[in-house]
Amino acid sequence: MSSSMEMEQASATGLTEQEIKEASQWVYPLRAEIGRYLIGQQDLVDRLISVLLVKGHVLLEGVPGLAKTLALKTLAQLVNADFHRIQFTPDMLPADIVGTQVFDPRAAQFQVKHGPVFANFILADEINRAPAKVQSALLEAMQEKQVTIGEESFKLASPFFVLATQNPLEQEGTYPLPEAQLDRFIMKVLVDYPSMDEEMAVIDVAASTQEMPSPTPVVTLDVIRKAQEMVNRVYLDEKVKRYIVSLVHATRRPDDFGLKIGPYLRVGASPRASIAMTLLGKARAFLDGRAYVTPHDVKSIAPDVLRHRVTVSYEAEAEGLDAEHFIRQILDEIPVP
Repeated sequence: MSSSMEMEQASATGLTEQEIKEASQWVYPLRAEIGRYLIGQQDLVDRLISVLLVKGHVLLEGVPGLAKTLALKTLAQLVNADFHRIQFTPDMLPADIVGTQVFDPRAAQFQVKHGPVFANFILADEINRAPAKVQSALLEAMQEKQVTIGEESFKLASPFFVLATQNPLEQEGTYPLPEAQLDRFIMKVLVDYPSMDEEMAVIDVAASTQEMPSPTPVVTLDVIRKAQEMVNRVYLDEKVKRYIVSLVHATRRPDDFGLKIGPYLRVGASPRASIAMTLLGKARAFLDGRAYVTPHDVKSIAPDVLRHRVTVSYEAEAEGLDAEHFIRQILDEIPVP
């Protein structure tokens, strides 16, 4: 699409480039401030902000020590949000997350005690270390944005953002998330090691006995809520929408698109993948100060949206091929509008 055509189409939604730029003025200061505490993780930061803007939740996978906890904690401080960290363990109960009823002998009645899930930002650290019933308690809160304790239902904070982490190396004593629960996370992000230059910078910042000052908020939750509403109004062209649906359908019926990978794919992506790519494409455009979504926006976030929704067959595993391999092939071969 030409830029002039995109601008004309964007104006059809009633949202102008100027409005987007004014509404996203906080993005650059936020990125810059996070960069003071988090070295070499700009892509991770942009993905966290994108997920926050579309009211989703994200699953991070990476070895320990890659600043996953620091990323969310710093982001919460910079938007002045309540932050709770929950360390998942095999002996946890659902009440350890959502809360429970405690008997008050003075009043001779039960009182509700809220759990750590009652906050804006939740870090579910090593979510796959807790049993299924605990995972389900958190995922219900993510989906319904409320929890039920006893006979009462309680609304959760707004915005409500869950970042769950899991270690890809240790599988002993873990409870892998089922596909149906993985599907609830809008994206799964793989966190890689920093480059040599980035690690040199990490040493300069972190290998010191002098503590860094706490981050000062640069944006409020009210501004975030308004930005969430603005993201919904970002324009999505019919051609880009069809491109999104084609990518998702190629994971289910690859033969329809001339891709000879059908025997290697056991389960394709659900319609949640199409919805996720649409929302995150709009968020990506917003972060770049645009009022319209481009195919590049979609292509850049597609692997994060699809990798935990596509399951490969035994034949693929036998040949050492994972979902990433086939997702790259789909992105390479599906025509870009």
